[in-house]
Amino acid sequence: MLSSVASTVVVENALVRYDEQVRAALADLSGSARTAGEFEAGFALPLPGEKLSRLFSASDLAFADLGHYRDKRLTLLDLTRNPRTRTTKTYASLVIVARAVHHVRSTGERVMIVSPSSGNKATALRDAVLRAYEADLVTPDQLSILVVVPGSSQHKLWASPLSEDPLLRARNPVVTHEGKERADVKMLARELINGHARELADRHGVRLWYTLDIENYKVADVVRAFAEHEFRPATGRLHVHAVSSAYGLLGHDLGARRLAAAGAGEPSAHYFLVQHLDTPDMVLSLYFDSHSRQHLPAYRVDEATGLLRQDTDPRFPATTFDPAENLDPTFYTRRPATSAEINPLIRSRGGGGIVVSLHECLQRYPQLRAMLDPCGIPLPSDPRDLREWSLVMALTGILNAIDRDLVPEDDILVHGSGSYQVADFEPIPAPHLNPVSDLEGLTAVTVRAAGAGHGRG
Repeated sequence: MLSSVASTVVVENALVRYDEQVRAALADLSGSARTAGEFEAGFALPLPGEKLSRLFSASDLAFADLGHYRDKRLTLLDLTRNPRTRTTKTYASLVIVARAVHHVRSTGERVMIVSPSSGNKATALRDAVLRAYEADLVTPDQLSILVVVPGSSQHKLWASPLSEDPLLRARNPVVTHEGKERADVKMLARELINGHARELADRHGVRLWYTLDIENYKVADVVRAFAEHEFRPATGRLHVHAVSSAYGLLGHDLGARRLAAAGAGEPSAHYFLVQHLDTPDMVLSLYFDSHSRQHLPAYRVDEATGLLRQDTDPRFPATTFDPAENLDPTFYTRRPATSAEINPLIRSRGGGGIVVSLHECLQRYPQLRAMLDPCGIPLPSDPRDLREWSLVMALTGILNAIDRDLVPEDDILVHGSGSYQVADFEPIPAPHLNPVSDLEGLTAVTVRAAGAGHGRG
């Protein structure tokens, strides 16, 4: 059972608080090998000041005590405090946009950020661009953004002035694509950069910056480790995260390694991956050295309930409505290259992984509502109104793992990477989206955006 909830510690404007450490991580990144000949905005941020602080003001985070479950102490790292995104993608997006701002102001060149996304990166990057406008750091004519999102995720895209104002909408298009795989949006955006970046620079004076690089996310997520070190220091703690590619945990590890280099002790975090049945690839890789779904347990129909059930492997759902269900389209990456980086960390230090089903999340749902409400993270009474399942997945995964005796650690930090519901936002209406079927369509949208309102910013 869960005991009473204790205190919450809010860390305001984490990107300003840990400004020196983020800049140092960026400086180190500048020395690594990058894609030859491809534009990148550079690794410097604008000088500290009121405008940059205003841009970064959405980077609050918090530690909230969740009490104990079966003698395990649970703490929440709340990364959902930006009310205009409710996800952890805010931190990296703000740093990416700040880098673009510095480039624009230093060189006079126009920049268009280009990013594929399953939904949350798109919303967070667009919010960061809007915040740069609001902070008077840059104009819409100088900096814009184009995102490419699977059609199945369009219900997760948050409306904002970037979609409602006609000129801002033209300069900052949201493209939807229906491919064989949701991850085809990555290939399509990459083809745009490879085939048309030079043409856009020559014809319109716009630099296209493809920002979907794990290093761009790691350097911002170091704030997790620095905040933990300052406010909740511990060794051997288990860090739980609902993951698609585990960018956040790898960012935490980068921060821990930077702390170690500064004399704070060797990294000791144990990492625990939570996934769903549509994309269980990282958990499969961790335990079977393969992303192949042939390693999933076989499910049988439970005649008494009609559910599908298995009891051969506790790392996978005991019950499910469908062994191939898509619990949340946010988690869309198959065969992530990051398995090669996270697996050795888990195998050498400790941790693990588990896959959860919708049925298991629904079983836990009333319990999770009671856990999270005192932390200021309300779950809707009707789970059908939940639009981002990351936090519910993470908590369901760790509670299931504890019940199945998969967790030797007694100190557990759950990274709350996302949670929002229908009441939190208005989706971008369909007429304000740009459906495309191929590279030709995406190029046409990009060219229109590059020329939209030029000279009126």
